[in-house]
Amino acid sequence: MTDDLQVRPPEVAAMLADLEELVVCESFSADHDAVARSADVVAAQGTRHLGAPPERVVVDGVTHLRWTFGTPRVLLLGHHDTVWPMGSLATHPWSVRDGVARGPGVFDMKAGLVQMFHALASLPSLEGVCVLVTGDEEVGSDTSRALIEEAARQCEATFVLEASADGGALKTGRKGTSAYELVVHGKAAHSGLEPEKGVNAAVEAAHLVLALDGLAAAADRDARPGWRTTVVPTVVGAGSTTNTVPARAKVSVDVRVPTLGAQERVDAALRALRTTVPGARLEVRGGPNRPPLEESSSAGLYERARALAPGLGLESLTSASVGGASDGNITAGLGCPTLDGLGAVGGGAHADHEHVVVAEMAPRARLLAALVGEFTP
Repeated sequence: MTDDLQVRPPEVAAMLADLEELVVCESFSADHDAVARSADVVAAQGTRHLGAPPERVVVDGVTHLRWTFGTPRVLLLGHHDTVWPMGSLATHPWSVRDGVARGPGVFDMKAGLVQMFHALASLPSLEGVCVLVTGDEEVGSDTSRALIEEAARQCEATFVLEASADGGALKTGRKGTSAYELVVHGKAAHSGLEPEKGVNAAVEAAHLVLALDGLAAAADRDARPGWRTTVVPTVVGAGSTTNTVPARAKVSVDVRVPTLGAQERVDAALRALRTTVPGARLEVRGGPNRPPLEESSSAGLYERARALAPGLGLESLTSASVGGASDGNITAGLGCPTLDGLGAVGGGAHADHEHVVVAEMAPRARLLAALVGEFTP
């Protein structure tokens, strides 16, 4: 449903039409056919605005899109997959009401893609621009990581079209992420007749959960207040039947770190864990997924954005450091200066109240165009 009570400028009306086109094409990350259909829609929209079709890259069934104009100097990075399961439109339909757009994936991050296409369409030249729209960011970027790294290594800067932080703040810092699975191997036995002949993996898992509590503090040697490492046990499971000593247990661990040093220290600490229950054996799986986007990587580009804002009629820009990771972590980890959060202004990513403030779409597109224009002829 679209709010027709307001007369919208043609630019905004065009952006909303494009946004509706993307949102009503559902693109749940786990459904590769849906992601492929979404890629068709994104490709067609990008072709209209950029004047050229993308290269379609399919890796392990996941569809990514890439546009390259000349020798790349600046990378524009986004994704078209969402966390919303297929059928979510039935409960969260597309709508625009009272200046707010809603729908699955509207904020994270289909509005960012629309703003990007409109920003690039306004430039006199796209020489030196590379656009990469991936299809698996929400599930860790396993199939797109090599594409992201290849593009970032060629470029002087990366602009990430992920949604802004609260109040429209640009994201100048993101924690790095690591994911682990601690697997405890024990020995089964009858829990009533001869429990002493078993090795209780559940008891060992409990010891490990308690041991995890102190790892975060030990990793934060130089962290500033309020921006610290977290080491969180998330999913814990053990056992097979109620009358059997558990022979196996698993503890999933989510790690978020503000610095690369902290990420390395947590990794070393987890691999140094030792068992307490005699006879138990520990297997550590997983490791770092995305390095942190440290503020030093964003500082120069953020100052450029702040300098450009007044001439574009924008209020003073603000910045924020956030716990969630994005593909900007990957580009920053390679040493490519990276500015994130240039996409939609709104809120509720992954939640029922996900929304975009329509009035902010065109100004954010103008800001992006100005930033990209500094790297193009």
